Amino acid sequence: MSVLAISITTVALAEIGDKTQLLALLLASRYRKPLPIIAAIFFATIANHAVAAWLGVLVSDLLTPEVLKWVLVVSFALMALWILIPDKLDSNESISSRGPFVASFIAFFVAEIGDKTQIATSILGAQFADALWMVILGTTIGMLLANVPVVLIGKFSAERLPLALIRKITAALFLVLAISAAIY
Repeated sequence: MSVLAISITTVALAEIGDKTQLLALLLASRYRKPLPIIAAIFFATIANHAVAAWLGVLVSDLLTPEVLKWVLVVSFALMALWILIPDKLDSNESISSRGPFVASFIAFFVAEIGDKTQIATSILGAQFADALWMVILGTTIGMLLANVPVVLIGKFSAERLPLALIRKITAALFLVLAISAAIY
């Protein structure tokens, strides 16, 4: 199998049910503008996975599983807290046309830090150092394959789902993920 196919498959499968998929649903429900959210996911993933793949090449032998575990725990816990903070959209104020893109880019980039797909990208980067761009392209395609349908579905169901409930459920799921990551 090619480096591109391995990268796409690895990340698409790892992303199913992942915290960033939950984040994609939350962003789609909150902003109801799928195109800027999808563009933000694309650019945030390219940036994040380029750094991850490059670091995988540089430090693959230096990071212990224990360090990676605690980075994951902290990122889950921080995301749970961030989700509980209401924003302007929750109070029915209008947002600028750049609001969904900027918010989605920052949230997605940060959520990917220490995520299993970022770690997978680092490992793929270390394994296929001679095909680094194929790793980055493949992992980005994998993220889009897993998240674009969630954004589109979330946009259509947003009118029926209360944002406060979505925020609380998503925060609780992130908290459960943080506890799980800390235990295992």
